[in-house]
Amino acid sequence: MHHRHTSRVAGAALAAVAATLSLTAFQPASGTAAGAAPAPKAPAATVAAAATAGSAEAAAPVRVSLVAHTTSLATPACAAKALKVSAYQSAVRPRGTGTGAAVVQFKNVSSAACVLRGHPTVAGAGNGSPQRSVPLKVTPKGTATTVRLAPGGKAWLKLTFVQVQGEADGYCVSGATPSVFPTMVIGLPGAGKHQVALDDGWLAECDNKVTATAVSKVKPA
Repeated sequence: MHHRHTSRVAGAALAAVAATLSLTAFQPASGTAAGAAPAPKAPAATVAAAATAGSAEAAAPVRVSLVAHTTSLATPACAAKALKVSAYQSAVRPRGTGTGAAVVQFKNVSSAACVLRGHPTVAGAGNGSPQRSVPLKVTPKGTATTVRLAPGGKAWLKLTFVQVQGEADGYCVSGATPSVFPTMVIGLPGAGKHQVALDDGWLAECDNKVTATAVSKVKPA
């Protein structure tokens, strides 16, 4: 009787162990060990803050670029009506009896700052009429830079012509006949064209050619 009771107890114990092993063998595998605490999740507020910071950093260069671009466009080109243009014979000029060289001055007569840039176009105005102008072939000299003119500010460029030689009507070394114009028509990119007379006589030149510097804040000799 005692032997049968012991056998029943031992059998029950073995069955329990077998059931435990069976459950363990068939338990699904996972990356987290059974009984281990789950990895902590970042609070939603922290994730949102990080995303916002990342977005701000990505957008920052765009904002800086736009500000720089806006600043570069803040000062407009000088309109023709914003400029008073005058010209006089240069003290430093080729030897001869013609004009030789002239300095052209641009003065900002408006109430706002503006900019000038580039080399000019030049024409001699026949009979003082722009409609009867004779374009001169311009050879640019030097590098063009942007010149900012405050109200009342001035800028200059220099024109050097092929010089007339001899007395009376003179002559051109090339054999051409000298040209004489009462006025010139000076143009600048974005700033219109301006008819101007020399303050000390007519323009006399040869070959309808001129070497021109770019407009500058430095007054030429």
